Amino acid sequence: MASALRSALAAAAPLRFLRGRPDARALTRRAVVHATPRWSCFATSIANQGSASPDDGDAPSTSGGGKKIVLVTGATGRVGKEVVARLAREDGFVVRAATRDKAEYATSLGAHETTPFDLEDRSTWGPAMAGVTHLFSSTQDKFVAQHLEFVKWIGESPEVQSRLEHVVRISCFGADTNTNAYDPEVHASRANTGIPLMLQHYWWAEACFVDAGLQHKLTSIRGNFYMNHLLKNELDAIAARGAFSSPLGACKNSFVSCNDMGEAAVAVLVQGAGRHGDKYYDVTGSQSTSMEEVAAILTRALATPLAREVAPGAAGRTVTYEAQDLVAFEEDFGATRAEFFEYLRNGFYTRCSPDFYNITGKKPLTYFEYLTTQGAAGDTGLAELFSAQGAIFTKGVDEFKDLKNVQK
Repeated sequence: MASALRSALAAAAPLRFLRGRPDARALTRRAVVHATPRWSCFATSIANQGSASPDDGDAPSTSGGGKKIVLVTGATGRVGKEVVARLAREDGFVVRAATRDKAEYATSLGAHETTPFDLEDRSTWGPAMAGVTHLFSSTQDKFVAQHLEFVKWIGESPEVQSRLEHVVRISCFGADTNTNAYDPEVHASRANTGIPLMLQHYWWAEACFVDAGLQHKLTSIRGNFYMNHLLKNELDAIAARGAFSSPLGACKNSFVSCNDMGEAAVAVLVQGAGRHGDKYYDVTGSQSTSMEEVAAILTRALATPLAREVAPGAAGRTVTYEAQDLVAFEEDFGATRAEFFEYLRNGFYTRCSPDFYNITGKKPLTYFEYLTTQGAAGDTGLAELFSAQGAIFTKGVDEFKDLKNVQK
């Protein structure tokens, strides 16, 4: 049932904002009842403009004189799509979406240019970075080694490195040593154990920009655990018996919306490195919730007219939470992800940070608001949850089994 529901929703036309150019920092959030028409813009692909060497500053571009060229990596991902959609509405920026195989979708989001980009293919790096003045950097955890190599390449390519005016990196707090004194060998709640490997890798993925000589041009948006990851792997259980399982239990966490991560990133790009260079922000949701509270909130959202529109197979369902042993979770997703989840069980990620408000002037989304509010890219949290989008983990598959071999 859940598989059929995901397929039907994936085939449906996605929601889109009306064409316009509102200030990304002043976009009005609103609960969506009816889909708004698709908005579009013309985009130019640079895929076939020929290769460019790392130091080629004269590669073709559609930017026009004086505009800032922003390469958005992960452009069609959970945070990247929001960055593309918001930044495309800002004057003075040319949004170049880096993607392996979703150029058409990136264009529909508002990207002015698209370019092939693959962290595992060095031949794509030079053309993608040609003329780039601003970089939005977002990477799936399993590609941390390739990300480290890419940033090292930037540091070793003088014209590429010097041309960059601002880098905004998506990360997670908990292992950083520039703004805090975390010891990688000291776990927050377990004796004789180090900080979870995933958190250490998030910090490495920031620190490599510092090592590449970009410290004063770097802004890091360190998010909490993403709201859209909470239940993505539980759709079959919700469809079958109206329940989901998780090892997080009664511990409350300030889960963050990817929409807020994208909005914060665009705000700092617009405001510039002069204000946000060498700054590191912790971005969370505006409230902390337990898994039973998550179940109650989802039940409330499924009772809305929006649910009947975007998730008809689940609309009206009462959803309950079933406790899961961490050992069983590790069997589903592997040791690396399981050890990270320990930090979601010990209160480390409970606090709510003021940094999103300090950047944007408004509170971050609650879980209910995330589920029922349309982001700049056109999706509500409910629509995203009950679709194939963002499904990066599979039960029974350890995506991170090789990460212990990654070296700085």
